[in-house]
Amino acid sequence: MLDTNDLRLFHEVAREGSFTGAAELLGYTQSAVSRRIAALERQAGGPLFVRLARGVRLTPAGAALRRHAEAVLDRLGKAEEELAAIHRGGGGTLRIGAFATANVWLVPQALKMFTARWPEVELRLVEGLSGRLLDRLEAGALDVAVVSDYPAGLPAEAETVPLLEERLLVALPLGHRLADREVIDLRDLEEETWIEAAPPGQTTILQAACARAGFTPRGGLRVAEWTGKFGYVAAGLGVTLVPELAARAVPDGLVLRPISEEGPRRKVYAALPEVPLPSALAFVELLGQ
Repeated sequence: MLDTNDLRLFHEVAREGSFTGAAELLGYTQSAVSRRIAALERQAGGPLFVRLARGVRLTPAGAALRRHAEAVLDRLGKAEEELAAIHRGGGGTLRIGAFATANVWLVPQALKMFTARWPEVELRLVEGLSGRLLDRLEAGALDVAVVSDYPAGLPAEAETVPLLEERLLVALPLGHRLADREVIDLRDLEEETWIEAAPPGQTTILQAACARAGFTPRGGLRVAEWTGKFGYVAAGLGVTLVPELAARAVPDGLVLRPISEEGPRRKVYAALPEVPLPSALAFVELLGQ
């Protein structure tokens, strides 16, 4: 294995054309340079320089090694620059995970500000359910994850930064008996069929809120994607909860109404690894704004 320090020394000798010139440039003695080049030549399997009365000249093997040394040293230099930029927060790649409705407004607005301030940072975005995003974060596949406790909470061990708490609105089809009300009492929804896809065996935010109101919500078709839920509600097959963050994405044909004080709410968090990147911390700060 060729040592990178030896490659740097070799490159300087080749560029200066002498051991003495490279020694003066690097702060070595001429004899130290000579010994290290001799050791490098033994590793390389033969002479790299022709020793002249004044200076040195590359052998064919030396010329070949110089090409490779320049490529290696250039890549190492770029790596050093990129690492320094990453640790400053002004370069590298930021891998972001977010749940679907966070991508309607929250994440895009934060990224708009982020890219204006740190244009050198390459962004990669993954959309997924909050639990899966936390798994990817723990596995080192994400640098930051935007997650929520809807529909059934987050793992107790998750390390998170609170971002916001929002109401969950009810989506009704046009012409629904409650569509004209400004605020809907949760108990008035006791006979409705709910379109959602709750994790089996877990108490959801909706179920907990309905239990406090004195009834059990009636389950209906299991639909996970928000766009799909909207279609089923518009067809009159049930009602569903919609976070305020997603309200602007609701299509025509639906009516959104807030639920009275006992209605369900959800919390949104940013999750970070134990040693977060500066760029991830900057992004989380913008999310909080």
